[in-house]
Amino acid sequence: QVQLLESGGGLVQAGGSLRLSCAASGSSFSIATMSWYRQAPGKQRELVAAITSGGTTNYAASVKGRFTISRDNAKNTVYLQMNNLKPEDTAVYYCNADLGRTYSTVRYYWGQGTQVTVSS
Repeated sequence: QVQLLESGGGLVQAGGSLRLSCAASGSSFSIATMSWYRQAPGKQRELVAAITSGGTTNYAASVKGRFTISRDNAKNTVYLQMNNLKPEDTAVYYCNADLGRTYSTVRYYWGQGTQVTVSS
């Protein structure tokens, strides 16, 4: 069982920055991949960025060069540094933990989401 606790969302002007944090707790298993997803009004939830336990990263084309994902494996915490924010980045951002091959009964866990609003 994994619980994900998110923080760092808020309101920011276009061109500004925010850093989201997500701490995973309650699991004795290693988390293979930690990711950030987002869902804007009227849109499907989409992958923003992902990072494996080995440090390999992947980004959505829309955020590449502006966002940086990182993780602290010892703390099972993932961060999303968001720079040069645009109004189209406005969404609820969700943290996801993928236990991969180490999972028991549940492989994927989700945070409750944190609102990011970018004003023009």
